[in-house]
Amino acid sequence: MPLPLRRLALGALLALGTAMPAAAFDIKSMTAEEKAAFGAAVRDYLMEHPDVLIDMSQALESQQYAQQAQADIKMLKDNHDAIYDDGYSWVGGNPAGDVTVVEFMDYRCGYCRKANPEVEELIRADGNIRFILKEFPILGEASLTSSKFAIAVKNLGGDAAYKTAHDTLMELRGEPTEATLADLAKKLGLDAAKVKAEMESPEVTAVIQKNHDLAEALQIQGTPMFVIGDTLVRGYVPIDGMRKIVADARG
Repeated sequence: MPLPLRRLALGALLALGTAMPAAAFDIKSMTAEEKAAFGAAVRDYLMEHPDVLIDMSQALESQQYAQQAQADIKMLKDNHDAIYDDGYSWVGGNPAGDVTVVEFMDYRCGYCRKANPEVEELIRADGNIRFILKEFPILGEASLTSSKFAIAVKNLGGDAAYKTAHDTLMELRGEPTEATLADLAKKLGLDAAKVKAEMESPEVTAVIQKNHDLAEALQIQGTPMFVIGDTLVRGYVPIDGMRKIVADARG
């Protein structure tokens, strides 16, 4: 029997046992024959009432969800400044918004690319969301190169240049080759050689390392990952779901 079903069956056994007189239910004092008989009785009951396992499974999931939610709240509280006010991440949307959405993203992540236009629409249509992007390259050298380029552009060209670079890299179909990035730097009005040098600077390296350290503290292992209010949203969520999470954060 799979482990989750064993736990549910054990829970059902104990629940059934607690409904019996104390003297009639003491597993430790049972003989092997009595244990076998009791186990058979529980099995027969569960076979006749499979809805009990469904109810217990739902209760277990609810309990685990509540425990995870409480753990998330503590992690967010412990890392508040690093999440919302690190001093180097790009901040967009409405800087004075009543809800902050933080996204940990990777330019080579398919679901990040899928989420990107929907997140943009969410922020545009709402008008009262503060939006923070965290560069979190985890999918190989192309991811790392893209993030280094975006951060270097921000350092040299400012927030507007960064956002243009970010959007372009999100839609880039080929590899972020040196020639491709040099061409993008020129389109942004920047010196490609300076951007290339900045990509290997200690400042750029430090930003990526700090974001990885923060992700580890928040137990983030994939992308996209969102922080909305006191909720960690793991993975891609369609725009209607994101709207609901934002509304709950306001509530």
